[in-house]
Amino acid sequence: MILKEKKREYFGRPLQFEELDSNPLQQFVKWYEQALETEHFEPNAVALATSDLKGEIRVRYVLLKAVDENGFLFFTNYLSIKGKHIEENPKASFACFWPTLYRQVCVSGKCEKTSPEISLHYFQTRPFLSQIAAYTSPQSQPVPKERAYLEDLFNHNRGQFESEHVPMPENWGGYWLVPEKIEFWQGRENRFHDRFLYSKEANGQWKIERLAP
Repeated sequence: MILKEKKREYFGRPLQFEELDSNPLQQFVKWYEQALETEHFEPNAVALATSDLKGEIRVRYVLLKAVDENGFLFFTNYLSIKGKHIEENPKASFACFWPTLYRQVCVSGKCEKTSPEISLHYFQTRPFLSQIAAYTSPQSQPVPKERAYLEDLFNHNRGQFESEHVPMPENWGGYWLVPEKIEFWQGRENRFHDRFLYSKEANGQWKIERLAP
């Protein structure tokens, strides 16, 4: 079956080498702040790809929570599929797409666990019921088919911790995705897009190349 398409042109503004920040993390922040003004739903959502040593690849959306010189920060259950993949093979990549700006960013690098202090600080900023959900869920593990099983666990834990702090699960925390390559893609008319790739060199500097659309 040939899929039907909603044909549309890409009317993004030109992306010139001269306007790029020499630091791709700063360039990402610049684009992200613009996306905050235009995207109506989760501009920090990225499609994260991980794989194990056997070559099984999984992709799922996660939410970025910070960007700094360490890289890109996200949180998860360390015993989830993504957590087990990263334990075996820390190499990972993600892509984010901001359609109103006709832009995407693709990042690849290596995942490193955050310190427990960073994980705990973020966990304690989450809404109470989100803390309960993280405490309750054996993420990615098979459970009984009836949702009532999970809801009963959730309600039990909600009542147990209603008047006190929810403890952060030992198997929950953050990862920094430390970038090695970052590509900025600006959609242009006639599918003749602007693309620039930053690559981390051995001396720690970033090399910038224009890629063909």
